[in-house]
Amino acid sequence: MKKEIEELRGYNIVKHNDLIQRSRYHLTMQEQKIILYLISKIKPNDTDFQLYEFQIKDFCEVCGIEVVSGGNYETIKNTILNLINKSFWLNIEGKYVSMNWVEKAIISPNSGMIEIRLDKDMKPYLLELKERFTVYNLYFTLAMKSKYSLRIYELLKSYQNLGGYEVEIEHLKNILFVEKYDLFADFKRFVIDTAVKEINEVSDVLVSYELEKEGRKFHKIKFLITPKYKKDIDESIRTWKNIAKILNKN
Repeated sequence: MKKEIEELRGYNIVKHNDLIQRSRYHLTMQEQKIILYLISKIKPNDTDFQLYEFQIKDFCEVCGIEVVSGGNYETIKNTILNLINKSFWLNIEGKYVSMNWVEKAIISPNSGMIEIRLDKDMKPYLLELKERFTVYNLYFTLAMKSKYSLRIYELLKSYQNLGGYEVEIEHLKNILFVEKYDLFADFKRFVIDTAVKEINEVSDVLVSYELEKEGRKFHKIKFLITPKYKKDIDESIRTWKNIAKILNKN
């Protein structure tokens, strides 16, 4: 089983850049991990979404969620229902189009098996991608604790070939649903610095950033993105394995 779990952790996430760069959504960390876990199950030759199935126990072990008895079943059941009921906006050629993540879910309490089909409107952004797509390994998101870390990592990966990503601070706050941070110092501390720290510790890239002022107010942030050397990536994976081992004894 340990070998199978390691293989599942090593699957790739492939998304069209528009889905990453032009969407605005508000998901919890567990909701994001379920979506990524589902996407990782898409095969390169899939032409349609399947009813992708997994066991709750396997999902918990792959994602480093502490495996307990009935608690995780109810939590994940509720999380999936929340995903079905959550829509998000995607900017397509200047128009905002409502999208859904999940079309259907079937849960078998006795076996602990879940079957989920992604929504059909997601097909152009997840299936048969030939250009303008981003690939990253599921492994490098699993140890992240902040939902902002995961979202910022994904954004930065989509701009990695450019070496950086420059964005107005208010626009980034809007993307991340963190307009609540009126004080820039709080936004910097609880969102940006937390994300940069986690990304640098457990992912395959190194990130730094520069701030630009307009008058007396910080106006833009420019992220600098550098791929890690293999030895540093191996260290990130070791960090994650240690976390997973403590959580689920896998």
